[in-house]
Amino acid sequence: MTTTIDTEVITVELPEAFDPRWNRLPGITVDDKRITLDPAEYFFRFETRSWLVTDWDTVQSELLHVTETEASAVEQIALDFIKTHGRSTADAGEVLAIAHQVYAYLFRDAHLATLGLPRVTTDHLRMLREAATFMALNKVELDGHISNVGPCWFFPSATGVVFDLSETEGRMLDEVYHGGWFNEHRRVEGILAHAALGGRLVHGCQSVPDQSGGVVAAYGTSMANFGRELAEFKKEWVEMVDSYRVTEA
Repeated sequence: MTTTIDTEVITVELPEAFDPRWNRLPGITVDDKRITLDPAEYFFRFETRSWLVTDWDTVQSELLHVTETEASAVEQIALDFIKTHGRSTADAGEVLAIAHQVYAYLFRDAHLATLGLPRVTTDHLRMLREAATFMALNKVELDGHISNVGPCWFFPSATGVVFDLSETEGRMLDEVYHGGWFNEHRRVEGILAHAALGGRLVHGCQSVPDQSGGVVAAYGTSMANFGRELAEFKKEWVEMVDSYRVTEA
C-alpha cells in the first residue's frame, strides 16, 4: 500500500558527507553533504508532515548527564523532558538535522574500544549514523497506525542495497543498531538521546531473522496495532527494498 499526500521536496545540508550510494534508492539524492528527498519517490507511505522534536543542544546540555533514582526511572525522566521541551515541526529537513546529531552521538567512534565486537569498524558506525538519520522520518501514530514509512525502516535490506553488504554483514549491523550496543549504559544513552526525536526507539522485530525494522515512537503508542499493521504490509515493502540491490552482470 503506497500513500503520499505531500510531495514537497525535502532538503537538508548535514555536517558530514553521506555515501553517494544512497542514490540507489528511489527518491534520494545525495550530493556530498546535501540531502534531497522526493517524498513521492522515496516513501512507501507518507501521510503526515508533523514530527515531535526537541533541540539537540537542549537535550545535550540538560538531559544527557541526568541519572535515574529509585523514585524516577530514566524512561520517566525522558518522558517528562519531552513534555516540557518538545515541540511539533513540519520541517522534515530539521528532523533529519536533529537525527544526525542524535546518531552522531550514539554511534560515535569513541565507543569502539569498549564495544566488544571486533568485527564492527568505524565504517560500520558511519553506516549506522547515515541509515538511522533517514529512519527518523518514519512515524507511527499513537493509535499504532504507521503513517510514514520509507526504505530505511527495513534496516538490513536498505543497508545491504546501499553499502553492498552481504546478508550476514547486514544482520550484524542490524544487531548493533537495535541491540543498544548490548550495554546498559548505552541503552540509557539511547533513551535520553531519543528525547530529541520525540520518544523512545521501538522495534517491530524480535531480532535479526524478522527484519521488520524500527521507529522512534512516542510513549503511549499502541504496540499491538502497530505490530498488526506492520505484519500486514512488511513483506511487500521489504521485497521492494531488496529489488534495488545492485547485482553483478
